[in-house]
Amino acid sequence: MTSVKEFRVAEPATSDSLGRGAFEFTDDYSVFDWGKMPDEIPDKGASLCAMGAYNFELLEDAGVPTHYEGVAVGDETVSLTAALDAGVAPETMAISLTQVPELPFSGPDAGYDYEAFHAAAGENYLVPLEIVFRNQVGVGSSLRTRTDPADHGLDYAEWPESVVELDEPIVEFSTKYEEQDRYLGRAEADAIAGVADVDALEATAREVNAIITERAADAGFVHQDGKIECLYYDGEIRVADVVGTFDENRFSYDGQQVSKEVIRQYHKRTQPDWVAAVSEAKSQADAEGVADWKSLCAASPDPLDESVIRVARDLYCAGTNAYVGEPVFDAPSIAEAVAAVGEL
Repeated sequence: MTSVKEFRVAEPATSDSLGRGAFEFTDDYSVFDWGKMPDEIPDKGASLCAMGAYNFELLEDAGVPTHYEGVAVGDETVSLTAALDAGVAPETMAISLTQVPELPFSGPDAGYDYEAFHAAAGENYLVPLEIVFRNQVGVGSSLRTRTDPADHGLDYAEWPESVVELDEPIVEFSTKYEEQDRYLGRAEADAIAGVADVDALEATAREVNAIITERAADAGFVHQDGKIECLYYDGEIRVADVVGTFDENRFSYDGQQVSKEVIRQYHKRTQPDWVAAVSEAKSQADAEGVADWKSLCAASPDPLDESVIRVARDLYCAGTNAYVGEPVFDAPSIAEAVAAVGEL
């Protein structure tokens, strides 16, 4: 179980063959790596499923290999178009499966044992990296605290207070299975990737980014940043997990965030003590070499007000309608949904 979707296995992968399974999208949400939060956002699961399926089909049309097989309508696996034509906003996505070995934690000195991971993985595995791409450097981007503009060939002495538009996307690598994500230098990312080529992973991320950015612009959105995950099988890199949703990527419409970032920022404003406790627990875990940072957190999040949940629901649904170009959900226009967010 991930924080927002359930994972179902119909036929497990083996060392030399892919398996079959599905993601069942829920209405749960997660912010600040907390996992399942204390409430749900109605229709969020169907929103993510529809956007994810739409983007996978765009990638397949462009010749980008993926693990996507379709969406579920009853006992059938069909295209998103067929599901919507049948009046179904799908919540289940059929996928091919690869191997995901355990990543042992050997303690604060030795860290995570990627050699053991790859010994078990062979050449059919989910690459234990997230490949992050950025078309903008937002005001709150972690890139500002980790790097200088000159590191990316930008002509600034220091990061400006405004959003930085990038002529060329920045691609970075971070860990996927560690308790706290870490951004990696290229050499460490290459080692963690195993037999999957880090240059090919970057090229795939850039192609995915270009396709999503183009579609977003056609629908009236600005695609700010996002990430992909990949599997490696039979010498080929395939895009895995889910791509281009309001949880995986950041979009804006008319200057307003249309993504999970809205909920993150709302928690920062209304539950600052919990957000601070999360940050302190992560720092303490780093200092003590503890993998489970949540065990050190002294606070828990409170549920959202119903009015906030309704605004979040409408944002996900209206955004999906606009991005997919069809009325998947009964929802206000994207302009109306964005205006409501501005009043939170």
